[in-house]
Amino acid sequence: MLTILRTNSENQEFKKLVKLLNSDLAERDGEDHPLSKFNAIVNIKHVVLANYNNKPVGCGAIVNYNLEIMEIKRMYVSPEVRGKKIGTKILLELEKWARELGSSKCLLFTGSNQPEANRLYKKNGYKQIQKYGELIEIEDSVCFAKEI
Repeated sequence: MLTILRTNSENQEFKKLVKLLNSDLAERDGEDHPLSKFNAIVNIKHVVLANYNNKPVGCGAIVNYNLEIMEIKRMYVSPEVRGKKIGTKILLELEKWARELGSSKCLLFTGSNQPEANRLYKKNGYKQIQKYGELIEIEDSVCFAKEI
């Protein structure tokens, strides 16, 4: 059974999942990859935690990008439960929360070495967009957006 919990970045289970995410990204991209500087989780007010059979298995967060746009951050699903649409459920809950907060769009970035993430976002209606902000300089960054 899957349950979704809204919380914040102080949640200890979220912190544990983010450590797993960071390890996965370091393995794929290398320890000092330029995207790693965006991995901070301090003071995030809007975090979603997914529990499967009472075990934390996935997470995601949204942060204000500007007054009308939320940026999706720190999306992760444990390898042992991938393929169960947990990532989609986390993403839908983040979009719902973003709408409740008055946003009309979500955007995000990932890397070319995360094909599962790229498929997840495309499958859920995200369109690839031009790189934004500091991501312009990072060759293998990939940016997506969706009107919500």
